[in-house]
Amino acid sequence: MASGAGLASGIGDGEYEGAGASVVGDGAAAVKDADVVLAVRRPSAAALKGAKPGALVIAIMDPHGHEKELAALAKAGVSSFAMELMPRITRAQVMDVLSSQANLAGYRAVVDAAAEFGRAFPMMMTAAGTVPAARVFVMGAGVAGLQAVATARRLGAVVSATDVRPASKEQVESLGAKFIAVEDEEFKQAETAGGYAKQMSAEYQAKQAALTASHIAKQDIVITTALIPGRPAPKLVSAEMVASMKPGSVLIDLAVERGGNVEGAVAGEVVTTANGVKIVGHLNVPGRLAATASQLYAKNLYAFVETLVDKGTKSLAVKWDDELVKATLLTKDGAVVHPGFTAQGDAASAA
Repeated sequence: MASGAGLASGIGDGEYEGAGASVVGDGAAAVKDADVVLAVRRPSAAALKGAKPGALVIAIMDPHGHEKELAALAKAGVSSFAMELMPRITRAQVMDVLSSQANLAGYRAVVDAAAEFGRAFPMMMTAAGTVPAARVFVMGAGVAGLQAVATARRLGAVVSATDVRPASKEQVESLGAKFIAVEDEEFKQAETAGGYAKQMSAEYQAKQAALTASHIAKQDIVITTALIPGRPAPKLVSAEMVASMKPGSVLIDLAVERGGNVEGAVAGEVVTTANGVKIVGHLNVPGRLAATASQLYAKNLYAFVETLVDKGTKSLAVKWDDELVKATLLTKDGAVVHPGFTAQGDAASAA
């Protein structure tokens, strides 16, 4: 591994050496002659310049909309795997990087909201008067949203949440929060077989927006987490809704890297609106808990790499027909091979 790679996570070179790793001068030296390259984000073509042909490169690849980058990976001659494409099946739960990192993002969203909010979260009854509990509304009750609900509840807030997936209602209520949604027929069919939210119709979105608009006006904190794989983040909070909130209110947009759920959110910035509402658009929110994020991500990687190694010979033995491999493999033998991105990669290569 490259010297200093873990410093931002509070992990020094000595700890890696103590675990049996060899520390080298830089990333190029670490990649050279490696059979397997493990990374957090998709490595650039320049970073893989010295990689062996056929080396396995495993990372969070963010392939959607990055055709040129996929073509560059193919040209580098590596077999690249996208951890975020791991199927959501029982044997792959320990490899589910989306869940491990989203869980941290939901927790950190509440911590960031508490830091930006100028008031206390729990109700406090004191001799000097009663402090009302903060009202927190979580939009999107997936892994991140449910952790945000649980964390806000632990801090003593009055919490409500919404999601288009019917199964989320029971989950939200089990955490002691109130569920807010338009529960019509479309709502009852709004979940894919893989457990993801479907793209809702414009009519449903309008009805849901009308329901939530009045609710948002009464909230102190709004946390948005809605993402649909391969699509821009849906706009859930309009400028009018932001304008309806009280001065000092806070919105945390966890989807800002995909365009954001909140109108007016700016990636990497905290924006204060004319009416005194803060819109927080931190990037890489799990990375704001770097040591914990690294710990969980390392376990995700280790569990996947174990499936690529023959237990008897202790050598690489990739089973290319394994469902985990087929679901995550992006490039191999100089080409983009994942069926979801093949046409994109071919077009980028031709260009």
